[in-house]
Amino acid sequence: MGLLDSILLAPVKGPYWIAKKVHQMAMDELLDEDGAREKLRELYTLFEEGKISEEEFQRREEQLVERLEQIMSYKESKNA
Repeated sequence: MGLLDSILLAPVKGPYWIAKKVHQMAMDELLDEDGAREKLRELYTLFEEGKISEEEFQRREEQLVERLEQIMSYKESKNA
């Protein structure tokens, strides 16, 4: 019965496995605290080198800080 089950369920298991992997990759990227911190460091460098305006810097910094806060909040809620 095991082989028959494997054959019959293969069309379902394949797409499910792919969807699960895509979901995990998206969550990993969404919760990448180190990546967000690196983008923040890059942003500071761009601003210090005069490559972006103060308005652009403030806008992007606000977004990144908010993202970091959301990541930390989510991780804390998962550990509670």
